[in-house]
Amino acid sequence: MKRWILAVLLVLLSAGCRRYEPAPETVEENTKEAETNETAESEKALEPAERAEPSPEETEIVINTLPERTPVKVKGIYVSAYAAGTEEMMEEVLRQLEDTELNAVVIDVKDDNGRITFSMDYPFAQEIGACQNYIPDIDKLAEELKSRNVYMIARIPAFRDPYLAEAKPEWCCTLADGRIFRDKNGLAWVNPYQQEVWDYLVEIGKKAGEAGFDEIQYDYIRFCTEKGMDQVVFEPEDTRGRSRQQVIMEFVDYAYQALREEGLFVSADVFGAAIGGGQDAETVGQEYQAMAGGLDYICPMIYPSHYSDGNFGIAHPDTQPYDTVAAALAASQEDLGGVQGREDKPVAIVRPWLQDFTASYLEHYISYGPEQVRQQIQAVYDSGYEEWILWNSSVNYHYDGLLPEEESQS
Repeated sequence: MKRWILAVLLVLLSAGCRRYEPAPETVEENTKEAETNETAESEKALEPAERAEPSPEETEIVINTLPERTPVKVKGIYVSAYAAGTEEMMEEVLRQLEDTELNAVVIDVKDDNGRITFSMDYPFAQEIGACQNYIPDIDKLAEELKSRNVYMIARIPAFRDPYLAEAKPEWCCTLADGRIFRDKNGLAWVNPYQQEVWDYLVEIGKKAGEAGFDEIQYDYIRFCTEKGMDQVVFEPEDTRGRSRQQVIMEFVDYAYQALREEGLFVSADVFGAAIGGGQDAETVGQEYQAMAGGLDYICPMIYPSHYSDGNFGIAHPDTQPYDTVAAALAASQEDLGGVQGREDKPVAIVRPWLQDFTASYLEHYISYGPEQVRQQIQAVYDSGYEEWILWNSSVNYHYDGLLPEEESQS
């Protein structure tokens, strides 16, 4: 009898039932009781039915070990690290969060230069000097935002990381002669095939979660597409026969599993051109359907200014913001119509990035103001979607294009 009790205890403990483990003193008391009764039990003649072990229905314990997460229908804006760390600029952002339909912010946790934007307790990042404290007190900022029920999204540029590439050149994209590949701005990119890069990105995401962020959003989750990238050499021991789309999807899966276990939502920014697949998607490594099956949110950058003249049958997409956004989201619906999510999650929610800037570099453009912002938001709703984020790199938004909080569409 003693052996049977101990065997059951060992099975339960080895199953990892942390929530249902008895306290140490309970184990001790139960063991002592078993020892006291062992002689009497061994002398008792039992019928075969009484000796049978409990049925699975009687002993099965089902435990959900994943933290619960509360989704939010995001209506957000991008906030640069500089703005997040500048008191006057954040006061304006906070005021607009209070007065308008906005309920979320996307804040740089790692910027486009690869610098982590606040003091982070991550030894490797400290070792390479990656932390640049643009946000002097992340705890205070998070507390302020949480007190207003603001959903916090951490933006982390992934494979465009010139700082990491320079600090760890063995992890960056290199040419056949060993030179570092650089884009048109002279910036190096890290190698998406490198496992060490994946671990770095995931660890930054975990630390962002510890700082109070609800969601980790990876940007530049792709290969560089600029001239000369076709000369980059990826070693066979790194690629292991995987295509660009395959390795990006493997990183998505890897990051999702690790961050989901921390109770975080996971999202990714993708090119609008990735919708529908094709050569553009293969070049950047973004497979829209597959990525949507592996994330909580997929965020296509469907800025009207990003589409060439004639896209969607629109002569000059930047001049027709409503029509362009509606057409892009119709393409998204068609692309994702038959996509199945993984067993442990549904297909990602589509949350597009919208344009709140004027693309004066285009031949055919219009000035963007409150009306153009509102047209894009309305196109999102009319297309059957409920979430959106505005982009303005200078954090200079046309808040007049937003509704007061009480008139917001929930």
